[in-house]
Amino acid sequence: MGARGLLRSAAAALALVSAASGPALAAEVHVAVASNFSAPMQKIAAQFERDTGHRAVLSFGATGKFYAQIRNGAPFQVLLSADDDTPTRLVREGAGVAASQFTYAIGRLVLWSRDAGRVDAQGAVLKAGSFQRLAVADPKLAPYGAAAMEVLKSLGLAETLAPKLVQGENISQTFQFAASGNAELGFVAMAQVFAEGKLTRGSAWLVPAAMHTPIKQDALLLIAGQSNPAATALLAYLKGDKARGIILSFGYDL
Repeated sequence: MGARGLLRSAAAALALVSAASGPALAAEVHVAVASNFSAPMQKIAAQFERDTGHRAVLSFGATGKFYAQIRNGAPFQVLLSADDDTPTRLVREGAGVAASQFTYAIGRLVLWSRDAGRVDAQGAVLKAGSFQRLAVADPKLAPYGAAAMEVLKSLGLAETLAPKLVQGENISQTFQFAASGNAELGFVAMAQVFAEGKLTRGSAWLVPAAMHTPIKQDALLLIAGQSNPAATALLAYLKGDKARGIILSFGYDL
């Protein structure tokens, strides 16, 4: 075989090796994602796959429910919680890797209505009481719901408005109550109604952060994901500039 033939054979062999090893280098990670973080995480996951080849399979829901599922053996490998207590608890119970835990975002709570002009910039509409239903996430399952109840208590309205409360299982269902008009008002995540720092529709009161416990949202590598390169790559990616830029664009603090 001549020199050209040898070169062609070597090039073909290299192409076969590359084709065989390329997909093997990519992996898939199953991620439990707090409902409030649905929109930014979908964008981050798409960019993550383009940049690394790894694929993030996302499940959205209430943090409290994810905790129960993980403790019962659900095959999640990464948790993106809506709080910092749940990851800490999972680490303490041997279900998470302690050194991996970090705060990926700090959430902001918003009182929102789909109707323009209904919610004023100070949230005085709550005291006026000119509404029939106020949607909040279940405070036992969703940190945003717990924060909403803290706000109502700080305003002295928890008992007064109790008959008007409609509970969503998670922040996504809570938003749907308000977006559909089944509740005139709803305490939702800022990321659900703001984009690039602007309200997308309706009217809203951005609740001062001092009125409730900070909504620190922590990420955690679960024991099931310890040997998965996609899991560790995703956690590292969340700390990078591209992911942080997306997180900030949805109204979260870092």
